[in-house]
Amino acid sequence: MKGRFLFFMLLISMLTLGCQSKSQTTDKKTDAKSDTLSDEGSLVYFTKDVSPEGVLRLFNYLKDSVKGNVGIKVHFGEDGNAYYVPASMVEPLCKELNATLIETNVAYKGRRSKTQTHIQLAKDHGFTFAPIDILDEGGTLELPITGGKRFGKALIGKNFEKYETIIYFTHFKGHGGSGFGGCIKNASMGMATPAGKMAMHFNDFPETIPTKCTKCKACVEDCPVDAITITEKGVVIDKSKCIGCGKCISTCHQNAIVKPDDAEQTKRFLAGLVEYAKPVIEAKNNIFFNVIINISPSCDCSGNPEKPFVPNIGILVSRDIVAIEAAAHDLVDKADGSKDAFLKANSVSGKYQIDYAAQLGMGNKKYKLIDIDK
Repeated sequence: MKGRFLFFMLLISMLTLGCQSKSQTTDKKTDAKSDTLSDEGSLVYFTKDVSPEGVLRLFNYLKDSVKGNVGIKVHFGEDGNAYYVPASMVEPLCKELNATLIETNVAYKGRRSKTQTHIQLAKDHGFTFAPIDILDEGGTLELPITGGKRFGKALIGKNFEKYETIIYFTHFKGHGGSGFGGCIKNASMGMATPAGKMAMHFNDFPETIPTKCTKCKACVEDCPVDAITITEKGVVIDKSKCIGCGKCISTCHQNAIVKPDDAEQTKRFLAGLVEYAKPVIEAKNNIFFNVIINISPSCDCSGNPEKPFVPNIGILVSRDIVAIEAAAHDLVDKADGSKDAFLKANSVSGKYQIDYAAQLGMGNKKYKLIDIDK
């Protein structure tokens, strides 16, 4: 009897352990599926509710992934640009997480080139509800880039080290040099020091069409290195001075300064953006937002942006930087009724950003869009 009792006890114990093991395995699968689905792609959540409340509703789907000190990477807007994402959109999220708003200084002229004036510009634009950290104020952090073909290291604002979770609160819109600017550009150009920004732009020279120049001199005023002059024949750019920042392209609405029709040059620039973003997102715990509103062909860095060319669409959130870029671009293409809305709007396609980032293993081009409004 005693032997039978011990046998049954041993059998019950083995069954219990088996059930626990099965339960744990199932839980792990469920956790993994919170971000990606092997068959359907990475999860991207969407709402048409373009409001602070919409942001918080989306965030609820990923809030459990937040760890430690949080930095929210935003763009504070340029003087003269009204299309950047309003401060009110990110305020409740920032307060809920007790987060810091983070940015870096730029390489061109204006208030965003120096920390003190950059912070004042942010406050003038309504970003008064949280601490502001200009990451390169603390110096330069060199992050090695693995698998890249253009860069071996990324020059990032050193204060980046202070944060465990980075939330990229990104305005998805056009850009004269990269076709579109989304989370990849926010994690690369947006996190780089001015020297890093110049490295990405190096040799990315614009092309001039002097016959279209109206001699307004807006490009001359915007050029950070005094490389532009206006002659009797029109605009001229001194390539020995030009740093390729592209500021003049977005400034000129007469198309007298344009991105050259050079597919290889465009590809090099886009590759640089992706490669700079790679070690940045690998180093931290990340959540990505794309706010698809005020979709101008121009970047938020333009002080004289072109008007939006499609209606506001909504907001996306994901933990996959590649999936959220692919989803955002698809939504803009659908709204525009074209295969590449940004190629149509500003003569530059940025889709190589998505392809190359997937190639480097930064995420999944395949995604499952979950509409939380339904």
